[in-house]
Amino acid sequence: MRKSKIYGGKQMKIKVPLFLFFILIFSLIGCNKEETPEERTTQFLNSWEKQQFDKMYDQLSADSKKNITKDEFVERYETIYEGIQADKLKLEAKFPEDGVKENKEGGTEVEFSLHMQTIADEVNFTENLSLVKEKTEDGNKWAVHWDPSLIFPSMEEGDKVRIETHRAERGEIVDRSGKGLAVNGKVLNIGIVPERLPEDAKTSYEQLADLIGSTVEDIEKKLNATWVKPDTFVPITKIAKDDKRLNQLMEIKGVTYQEVSARVYPFKQIAAHLTGYVQEINKEELDERKSKGYQTGDLIGKSGLEQVFEDKLRGQNGGRIYIVDKDGTEKDEIANKNAIDGETIALTIDINIQKQVFKQLEGEAGTSAAINPMTGEVLVLASSPSYDPNQFVLGMTSEEWKALNEDPKKPLLNRFASTYPPGSVFKPITGAIALETSAISEETAVNVNGLKWQADNSWGDYYITRVSDPGKPIDLKNAFIYSDNIYFAQAALKIGGQKFLERSKDFGIGEKLPIEYPIETSQLVENSFDSQIQLADSGYGQGKVEMSILHTAISFTPFINEGNLLKPTLLKNGPDSNEHVWKANAIKDETASIINQSLIEVVEHPDGTGKGVKIKGKQMAGKTGTAELKKSRDEKGQENGLFVAYDNENPTLLVAMQIENVEDRGGSKAVVPKVKQIFLETK
Repeated sequence: MRKSKIYGGKQMKIKVPLFLFFILIFSLIGCNKEETPEERTTQFLNSWEKQQFDKMYDQLSADSKKNITKDEFVERYETIYEGIQADKLKLEAKFPEDGVKENKEGGTEVEFSLHMQTIADEVNFTENLSLVKEKTEDGNKWAVHWDPSLIFPSMEEGDKVRIETHRAERGEIVDRSGKGLAVNGKVLNIGIVPERLPEDAKTSYEQLADLIGSTVEDIEKKLNATWVKPDTFVPITKIAKDDKRLNQLMEIKGVTYQEVSARVYPFKQIAAHLTGYVQEINKEELDERKSKGYQTGDLIGKSGLEQVFEDKLRGQNGGRIYIVDKDGTEKDEIANKNAIDGETIALTIDINIQKQVFKQLEGEAGTSAAINPMTGEVLVLASSPSYDPNQFVLGMTSEEWKALNEDPKKPLLNRFASTYPPGSVFKPITGAIALETSAISEETAVNVNGLKWQADNSWGDYYITRVSDPGKPIDLKNAFIYSDNIYFAQAALKIGGQKFLERSKDFGIGEKLPIEYPIETSQLVENSFDSQIQLADSGYGQGKVEMSILHTAISFTPFINEGNLLKPTLLKNGPDSNEHVWKANAIKDETASIINQSLIEVVEHPDGTGKGVKIKGKQMAGKTGTAELKKSRDEKGQENGLFVAYDNENPTLLVAMQIENVEDRGGSKAVVPKVKQIFLETK
């Protein structure tokens, strides 16, 4: 019997609190509890499923670790899984109902299944996980016996995984007649073959650098890459096939070219803001979209329709995963999937009309939208000044990018996607709402002498002004002919702020345009009218009123379609391409007829502000507008000129155009002849 130690001749009794005693007992019991093969299997498969390859390695047997280091193990799995684009990994053990049994050798096997998505479609397999019992300082533990069959079942030592990527071809963007706006074409890769250079190679470098806007240092850096050999073609820059510099480039000794596939925008600046452009995917985009199969070097839409329809245009890459032995001979195919090319996006755009419109916008800051007012089909969306989207594909020097980005005319700004004060082209909406709410009738006349008017003295020194004094009372028709601000300001006041706001929704004001392209939402006022002055100003398209050029065009469709507001259609064969109406019965047919006849008079009447668009053989209708952009009432701001016109007897084309900075050019008078020319040149 063990005796207690005796100090000073007396037996010392040690008192242990009861709860500490039980903790000690339970901890001793816990230390003796052996890990089960089920627990080790579950832990290993969980680490695998989470692709925690370092933790997988920690669970391998000592013999397995002798054959492969941790770094080699982790790198092998990471390289293979990244290459095959492994995703949605799922592993599941299949334990026997009566538990996992240890064999005579002190090991066991557990069946498991693996499922994952890869570049070559789904991969599924069932395999056995071999476990061995190993002695450690903490007692016996189970460890995983690993070999390459735990990558793929048919793999053996010395085998390698090979991956082939089947690239999907990007879908093209075409106009209504199939003309390519964004296509898969060819560009020229300008490069140098070192052995063809003259003795004075620097002369060639200088000539090339001067032509392409580069530096001798950049060219030499590319030529000094470790992979370059004397007969190697070394790419320096890309140019379009029709680049006028090609002949000069080919005169430089050592310089040559190769044709390579690329995204091409045949109409360059004409449709740039519409199509947008593609570039190589960046790291941030890749991190966001890796699960969708994107890889380094893939093209992705950066703006415009290329970005809007990215998921449809890009298609789905395919691939093939297979195993080769140490001699490079294929021994097993793991998975194979063909690429699915992207969709062709067919638009309602008519590039021939777009060209005519852009010709009229060239040299101006402005925008234009053209539609078929009987169907809502969008025929033109143009913004000026513009840029060549091919530059983004071919690559720009820092100087070229800086010039484009800092250009005061803002060529990168998409004006047709932005909103602006509509000015007097908003008056048809005010007139229609006034008639609908019985605020006025067709005969309601306003009799004001002079060029300015205010409701009462509470307006202080603020007045509504007009361009000319008719010298007589004017009714609705004459208010349109003379584009009289005072008439429509008074009409807005008679309607009242709340009703004006509510009925403007019948024209889609305040709602997102039902179109695939992201266009800013038009507004009558931000929330509510701050004052009677703001309400009056809104009546003739000033105040806080803002509209996109496309919405402006669409807002005229009720006057041609018995009161129905049509919705803009951009896709030729889209799901809603046959559903033309956005707001049925936005206004009564009678109201639509009155406004339409007034718009005809704007052109037909000798004093009409739109008389300049009159064309022999056509009954043109339209509305002019001049919008002031200023922060306060007192300052003189920039003026934008607007004009909307259509052929009333053959309403297949309606053009809305805005030109900026017309304050010294007669306002809307600068726009009318441009729109007229479009109708003259469009068949």
